[in-house]
Amino acid sequence: MATTKQKLIIVESPAKARTISKFLGKGYKVEASQGHVCDLPKSQIGVDVDNDFALKYITIRGRGDILTRIRKEARNASQIYLATDPDREGEAISWHLGHVLGMDTSKPCRIEFHEVTKKAIQAALKSPRPLDMGRVDAQQARRVLDRLVGYKISPLLWAKVKKGLSAGRVQSVATRMVVMREEDIEAFIPEEYWEIATKMQAIQGRGRKVHFTARLASIDGEKAVITNAEEAARAVQRIQNAHFAVTSVKSGEKRKLPAAPFTTSSLQQEASRKLGFTTAKTMQVVQQLYEGIDLEGEGTQGIVSYIRTDSVRISDDALAALRAYIPERFGDEYLPEKPNEYKGRKNAQDAHEAIRPTDVRRTPEKIKASLTKEQYNLYRLIYNRFLASQMMPALYETMTMDMTGDGVGLRFYGEHKKFAGFTSVYEEGTDEDVTSAEATLPQLAEGNAVSVEDIDSEQHFTQPPSRYTEASLVRALEEKGIGRPSTYAPTITTIIARGYVSREKKRLYPTELGRMITSMMEEYFEDIVDTEFTADLEDKLDTVEEGNADWKQIIRDFYPDFKRSLDIAEQQIEKVEIKDEPSDEPCDKCGAMMVYKMGRFGRFLACPNFPDCRNTKPILHYIEAPCPACGARLMEKTSRKNRKFYGCEKYPECAFVSWEKPVMAKCPQCGGYMVEKRGRKGELWHLCANETCRCRIEVQQDDSTEAEVE
Repeated sequence: MATTKQKLIIVESPAKARTISKFLGKGYKVEASQGHVCDLPKSQIGVDVDNDFALKYITIRGRGDILTRIRKEARNASQIYLATDPDREGEAISWHLGHVLGMDTSKPCRIEFHEVTKKAIQAALKSPRPLDMGRVDAQQARRVLDRLVGYKISPLLWAKVKKGLSAGRVQSVATRMVVMREEDIEAFIPEEYWEIATKMQAIQGRGRKVHFTARLASIDGEKAVITNAEEAARAVQRIQNAHFAVTSVKSGEKRKLPAAPFTTSSLQQEASRKLGFTTAKTMQVVQQLYEGIDLEGEGTQGIVSYIRTDSVRISDDALAALRAYIPERFGDEYLPEKPNEYKGRKNAQDAHEAIRPTDVRRTPEKIKASLTKEQYNLYRLIYNRFLASQMMPALYETMTMDMTGDGVGLRFYGEHKKFAGFTSVYEEGTDEDVTSAEATLPQLAEGNAVSVEDIDSEQHFTQPPSRYTEASLVRALEEKGIGRPSTYAPTITTIIARGYVSREKKRLYPTELGRMITSMMEEYFEDIVDTEFTADLEDKLDTVEEGNADWKQIIRDFYPDFKRSLDIAEQQIEKVEIKDEPSDEPCDKCGAMMVYKMGRFGRFLACPNFPDCRNTKPILHYIEAPCPACGARLMEKTSRKNRKFYGCEKYPECAFVSWEKPVMAKCPQCGGYMVEKRGRKGELWHLCANETCRCRIEVQQDDSTEAEVE
């Protein structure tokens, strides 16, 4: 008896294949390609620049058995559906699969779904479509651009600097952004300022005393700007001698709106802030939630929608379900009359949805027992953000009150939450600590007398820009239009793995190697590390996907200038001959004179008899200034995370350490030690290390430089 042929569905991941198999009956067979099956070869560039950029695709090593199995199933299938991920990369995988299987991809064979649920799969099977060659060509253009940059510049770095280095179209821009931020921090000169806060007392209705805090706002009609201790002392004296009365009370209402549901980048940012996840960890865990979780009582289900998206849109069905659920759980007053609408960023791929739970009634608490701790925390973050996005704003009663006396103006500002709205579920995190305003609002009127109970004057210094975290770098890349949702995590992973950037306490620091490569790229490949040029290429890829541009024309326009830059670089970049620079340090294992080498954390000493002798040593740099704690010599060191710092040679007996380089000069105001700071234009400052002093002196420079003692 002849067997009934099955319909074949090809997805990317085995986990997704297992989940979908459980939704469908015996009439379907689900296989996984495990990602790409064909690609450009690793051993060669695979792009024929002399033949209009013809591409050489080969079967990826290790995919032969997978393709054999898929071919076998395809021969016995009554229908083949290509069900790879709903993005450019997924479309290209389907294109290669269609070619390998001899399919006519101009006929309806491609199905697309944004969540791995039975309903979504069944709906997708009812509406197959032809392959979208716009998406395929956009992926090919990106692949060729990345291949040309990587395979042309990387060998140059290998030849001129050291083996193992690489350059990339997006990774080089990201590295440069980290380097430029560090340069801004190093060039920053702090400015002193003082804040003066007063604890006030007044009598309000029924004779009740009220206490609140106000801040110095003006002196003699001018905005109060206090820049040193003497000015602060004079301001405090004037406040103490003045008699204050309320001169203005302004009450108002502030609405705080909920944030949009998550995109890939905003999820990566928020998971970093609230859960401490790296971008790679976030994508690993959310992939599990998308592909399917074995839920107690439900079976395997994809519990979040597609995870690589820059859209904030949600489907009509999901919106209707959410708006029905909110009043049930919170009450009618928490549901807006009309749905909240959100505007996505420019060029967002709006065919996708935002990241959301596939069933709003599947609360985190209901399925907690089926999730790991990481899965639960991330799902709860996604769920609560989605829930909050369609709730009413939070409402705050605000008050601004001015008080004046004898030419001195004080100001109180406070806000009191009177309706929680969406904040009863979710509040967005920030990269920096934020202090909330007072919640108690005094009930006073113009003319009421107020008295000063206490005065607090506090010295501050302006702060340099913050170093990037993974979250803030992702946000900056997105704002500048660099990369796409699928590239953020691998880009950051790559620049850290290559040793161009290090991560320490969530902050990103450029390494010496990262600075060197960035400097070289800036000089010879300015376009490649230019944010506007890279963002413009991303826009052009979007036009290819929309069917409004020829992908090869983008490559034709890009390559000639790139080739000229490459030829100039090959001729002009001198080989970095660091590895064989001799030292006067004998190897304590074999006696040979050690040599200097360049590693990912800068220079170090190594035995020249490698590999027979593998001895290495750190390079000891002593600076001229003595240790402020014990008077011994100070050494320039490099932390495990590649930050340069200065420590006492007698460590651990003396624990002195400084991230800034101490100098010989003493502070003329407090006698403490001073450190070296350089301005953006190269000007040199000596800055007091005492946080309560921070005296600074500009240093006159000559052509000589301070010699370090080794």
